[in-house]
Amino acid sequence: MPSYTITVATGHQWFAGTDDYIYLTLVGTERCSERTLLDKPLYNDFERGAVDSYDINVDEDLGEIELVKIEKKKYWVHDDWYCRYITVKMPSGDYIEFPCFRWLVDDKEVVLRDGRARLPQDDKTRVAKQHRHKELELRQKTYRWKEWHPGFPMSIDANRHKDLPRDIQFDSEKGVDFILNYSKAIENLYVNQFMHMFQSSWGDFSDFERIFVRIKNTISEYVMQHWKEDFMFGYQFLNGCNPIMIRKCTKLPEKFPVTHEMVKDCLEREMTLEEEVEAGNIFIADYEIMDGVPSNATDPCTLQYLAAPICLFYRNSQNKILPIAIQLGQTPGEDNPIFLPSDSQNDWVLAKIWVRSSDFHVHQTVTHLLRTHLISEVFGIALFRQLSAVHPAYKLLLPHIRFTIAINTKARKQLICECGLFDKANGTGGGGHVRLVQKAMKTFTYKSLCFPEAIKARGMGSQEDLPYYFYRDDGIKVWDAIKSFVTDVVNIYYHCDETVQEDEEIQAFVKDVCSFGMQDLDNCGFPKCLKTKDQLVEYLTVVIFTASAQHAAVNFGQYDWCSWIPNSPPTMRKPPPTEKGQVDIKYIVESLPDRGRSCWHLGAVWALSQFQENELFLGMYPDEHFTEKPVKEAMETFRKKLTEISKFIKNRNEGKKLPYYYLSPDRIPNSVAV
Repeated sequence: MPSYTITVATGHQWFAGTDDYIYLTLVGTERCSERTLLDKPLYNDFERGAVDSYDINVDEDLGEIELVKIEKKKYWVHDDWYCRYITVKMPSGDYIEFPCFRWLVDDKEVVLRDGRARLPQDDKTRVAKQHRHKELELRQKTYRWKEWHPGFPMSIDANRHKDLPRDIQFDSEKGVDFILNYSKAIENLYVNQFMHMFQSSWGDFSDFERIFVRIKNTISEYVMQHWKEDFMFGYQFLNGCNPIMIRKCTKLPEKFPVTHEMVKDCLEREMTLEEEVEAGNIFIADYEIMDGVPSNATDPCTLQYLAAPICLFYRNSQNKILPIAIQLGQTPGEDNPIFLPSDSQNDWVLAKIWVRSSDFHVHQTVTHLLRTHLISEVFGIALFRQLSAVHPAYKLLLPHIRFTIAINTKARKQLICECGLFDKANGTGGGGHVRLVQKAMKTFTYKSLCFPEAIKARGMGSQEDLPYYFYRDDGIKVWDAIKSFVTDVVNIYYHCDETVQEDEEIQAFVKDVCSFGMQDLDNCGFPKCLKTKDQLVEYLTVVIFTASAQHAAVNFGQYDWCSWIPNSPPTMRKPPPTEKGQVDIKYIVESLPDRGRSCWHLGAVWALSQFQENELFLGMYPDEHFTEKPVKEAMETFRKKLTEISKFIKNRNEGKKLPYYYLSPDRIPNSVAV
């Protein structure tokens, strides 16, 4: 009598175990086994972290095992169960692995195929094709698109975290409760002592140091000490939280009428401003997207203001990027002067503060929210809707959308919603942040997510021109490592370009992203089909890099660069100056956020800069969705490359007062989860 040994592994996360009844059926090419209750008398099966084994005896050989069907039935009350994997030991002694890594809830069943990745065209049997079709049909009913705001990327059709499919919820919801985390941050940083004076101003710049009492961070302390210096101001455009705004200036815009006479004292090479532009020494950051964005009016007692500045930079002979001219509005005129380093210290400091404040808003809403969180959610929803669990791209990408839909759902409920936490401190709260995303979507392109091309498009690709642009240098290394890994995996399953073209699931995936996720926006450039292996490699690399490296680069430095309030004011309480020579220290301090909003801001950037508990970093794949040896070898090669990059970055940072480590692979989480 043939006997099959079934091994069942339960997850390690909280509440993974179950007391419900678990039934299993083996589906073979010849016949099926009887529906069997997996139970050991006098033994508590399916405990958290347990690995349990059972024997199933059958009258006749089942043939090749195609499917394993698992059913959970209520014992007393419904008790969810997380199954990691099932292995089947055949009568021949061979083992077949069936990865699961999903929750069984209520009385629903899960049907698994073995761990070998297969393209749709590889399935030949009726059972395999039917299973694949039913799986995607169910997923498309479960994962539905929804428009949260007009002009936004589409999001998941769920209003609350608990409404999400169980497989994409956080293991512990408390760990990602924004209100709870912000309250903890405010308490831990000892800033709650200032909250009772919510709308009162600080006395002077040194007064801000009082909320730095618990800060032990090297970079944030350095920022506090040097924030007024032009070097520090320019350096942040390369290696701060928002290192994608600066671009090489190839022509001075008419709306920014800077003349050589204005800036000649800043130029070192005995060249005119126009000649410096031609030589590639002039850079620009234009916050045109801020023009017309409404400021926060949720608190009638406090007026808040925004600006849309333009800033010109000069690369000096020491290769430092220094600001040489700032205009705080988009339309030149007498009431919109161009501020210069030769102006009074207070005028110049306030102009730079205004640029930093505008940069903060663009960073939070466009660079961070839209270009990492929201687009990663689009990729994630399309993944679940269009790629079956046995598809190699599904197995490859799944770790990189882990918890992303969950964190975004929480954010829409607590953080960026009407009257949410965003409104408490930010000048773009109350709807300005929504307008910013809508404006940014009009110029958001697929190619801007391709890291090397995005760097090149801004004219920032030359290490000879900018030797200290660590975001670019480290980013290229990580991009290349990811691309090499993706190439290895793609080459295992796709033998030629025609294989890509014939893959109906991957084609449906990219089409879903463009046509539904991005709502077929004009000029977005997201492909609706892929014709070559190279295109597929690039697309998969974009998904992984955006969710891991790009998010890490623009998220985890927020406490470093934004905790010193004058360096990144979340709001301004006085309008931009319209003339020179009228500003004193008192005016500047009264322009900055009041005590209460400063405290909310500090709590926010602290909470957003923390890694999750049990974080999984780039290259860590504890859930073995792939079972094939060539893929596991590719993973090991990937990890070795990442380790080399981490060692290189660590050695470079030694002794630096401003180390850059945001793109060190050992600090890059796999996915957008905070």
